[in-house]
Amino acid sequence: METLVLVNLFHELALKGENRPFFLRKAKAHVKEALKGTAARLEAEWPMALLFRLPQEAWLEARERLKDTLGVEGFARVLRTPPDLKALEAALEETLARERFESFRITAKRSDKTFPLTSPEIERLLGAFVKEKTGARVQLKGAERELVVRILPNAALLEVERHPGPGGLPPGVSGKVVALLSGGIDSPVAAYRLMRRGAEVVLVHFHPFPLLSGQSREKAKAIAERLARFQHRITLHLVPFSEVQRQIILEAPKAYRVVLYRRYMLRIAEAIAKEEGALALATGDSLGQVASQTLENLHVVNQAATLPVFRPLIGFDKVEIKAEAERIGTYAISILPDEECCTLFAPKHPVTRARLSVALETESRLDTERLIALALESREVVRYTWPGQKPLPEAQEKAPIMEHGPLDG
Repeated sequence: METLVLVNLFHELALKGENRPFFLRKAKAHVKEALKGTAARLEAEWPMALLFRLPQEAWLEARERLKDTLGVEGFARVLRTPPDLKALEAALEETLARERFESFRITAKRSDKTFPLTSPEIERLLGAFVKEKTGARVQLKGAERELVVRILPNAALLEVERHPGPGGLPPGVSGKVVALLSGGIDSPVAAYRLMRRGAEVVLVHFHPFPLLSGQSREKAKAIAERLARFQHRITLHLVPFSEVQRQIILEAPKAYRVVLYRRYMLRIAEAIAKEEGALALATGDSLGQVASQTLENLHVVNQAATLPVFRPLIGFDKVEIKAEAERIGTYAISILPDEECCTLFAPKHPVTRARLSVALETESRLDTERLIALALESREVVRYTWPGQKPLPEAQEKAPIMEHGPLDG
């Protein structure tokens, strides 16, 4: 037995004007890659949709993959019939034999304008058929069951089981961004939000090993592996930060430690962005959520970078961020215990209205270029691919030592 799956692309792709072919080509390639290993075969293709044939036993796996495939508005398991009402009624009868519902509606989408009936006429005739067979009432708004029929040239499709996709744009159509990945709930969601807007995201995680255990690194790897599901390929830079912290602790006013940690994180992430060809940085900051995320502190932190710093969650509250994290599958990983760099030796009363002059005066006593080079030299790089492949030991590599000029903001 085989199953037909209709994949509809996100409607935003139809609004791209002269660039539409590029966006659609990328979206279709991303869908095909998501279904690799399921034995799916492309059966037909339209500007905004793809029809696949796959073994019936592969449907559940394909369904889970398509739910996370960016650029997909929705998808459905379908029955294909000749383009006539009698054939559609037979397919409906087969479907209805397995279902029970109190209310329903028929939605007809007629792509083939040569078909002799209009969409409202198709809906009315098939609706009468379903009502007679089931006794259910027609309900145009809020129906318990919607039965969608598509009339195509030379064929008709009846949706048997429909699911929403994540929407958004396919990865890579909006350039590359380096996202700072902490061990918390927010930053994975921020990275996902950028992926959903078509950015290719490279992750950078700062960890306190060997000063503390390696829990933070393992957690970052688990989050990166989960996020690879959306982008299919993702690179994670694991950067030791303990020496930078040690130098800051020796020189900085205690209240300024976290602000200075974050300024150096941006500098190091910017150096990685230049290697990767990325044009922006991103963080999981939410305005006013914690002391380091006041407007004044964010302003001082920003001055350390020359690239734009995106903050996709700046107007989100914690409830909204948690709900998104649960939906994309990162929440359960993010709440695992670990030791974050920014909480290490954090002061009891951190500054909430940092002054740039204090940060610059403190940094004048630090060898910024040497600290950046040291962090980059000691980092580990792990590359993940999806579906069906975890990073092998040989996929882990020491990053090369790069020559960096002054990166002081």
